[in-house]
Amino acid sequence: MFRRLMAGAALAVAFAAPVRAAEIDPILPAETESVMFVNVRQIIDSEVVKKFALGQIKQALQGNDAQKMLKDLGLDPLKDVDRATVGQWGSAEEMNYVVVINGKFNPEKLNSAAAEHAKAKSDELSVLEEGKYKIFKFTPKNAQSDKPVFAAVASEKTIVAGSDKKLVVAALTAAEKGTKSALKKDLAALVLKQDEKASMFACALIEGKADNLQLPPNLNIPGVDGAKLSKQLAKITSAAMTLRVTDEVGLEVAMGMKDTDSADEFGDTVSNLIGTVKQFLPFLTAQQPQAKPVVDELTKTLKSKVKDKEVMLTLKISADAIGKATGGGD
Repeated sequence: MFRRLMAGAALAVAFAAPVRAAEIDPILPAETESVMFVNVRQIIDSEVVKKFALGQIKQALQGNDAQKMLKDLGLDPLKDVDRATVGQWGSAEEMNYVVVINGKFNPEKLNSAAAEHAKAKSDELSVLEEGKYKIFKFTPKNAQSDKPVFAAVASEKTIVAGSDKKLVVAALTAAEKGTKSALKKDLAALVLKQDEKASMFACALIEGKADNLQLPPNLNIPGVDGAKLSKQLAKITSAAMTLRVTDEVGLEVAMGMKDTDSADEFGDTVSNLIGTVKQFLPFLTAQQPQAKPVVDELTKTLKSKVKDKEVMLTLKISADAIGKATGGGD
């Protein structure tokens, strides 16, 4: 009897667990200050995307140039890419990053096709030899930034890219050696709190980054004191966002504060901001009547709460509301 009760309790705990802790990609460098994870396979397989976005995605990939390049590379993003992880650090003017793409790849075919493309369009793509590694330097045309992107095939399961050649070499070395994660302890702990089954999550340590933030003195938001808001923002130590796309779209934002008092104060401000947003949402439907189903659900589901030292914001939009707003409903 006791054993059955214990077994039942264990099962209850297992099924009640709301999230599964995310893994830390060991390729991300120690300099990383923020991490973004995209569960590409889960998003593509979700009911919302299948109903309302998959057709447009396929159409975009079937453009003449895109289709030819993907065919040459032997790559089908809708089938071959499973997930992507991005580590970023630095300022807005000088942002550094490493991208790790996981899936099923053909290294020989990818390298060969990229080399052929480099011969035909050397102004866009060039091949760099770094010891035993072959790295491709891509300089995008007509992009907002003319900074090149460096990429390489690490294995049949991994492609790495980065803002600098040295970062890609370091990532290839880490992937080959199977090194342990080098992320800062606090950032690693924040990543481990995220849900690996989510469609997407992003998290960052931001303590001290808003210390000198000054909001406009003429900031005019009902129920919000601009001077107080500036001080409250300076007390945010971390931020995390989780997006879940299934048969509905759900968004969760969690902001870690220095202490419970600052969490309570900022929580009141966020609550007032949500109240103001909800007051103005009806004006949006007056301008765009087709958005009413989504606006109605936002009005009902957009909420905030304070738990310990965190201020959390959540919302949900059903597939039915999205369908009606986009003209894709029954």
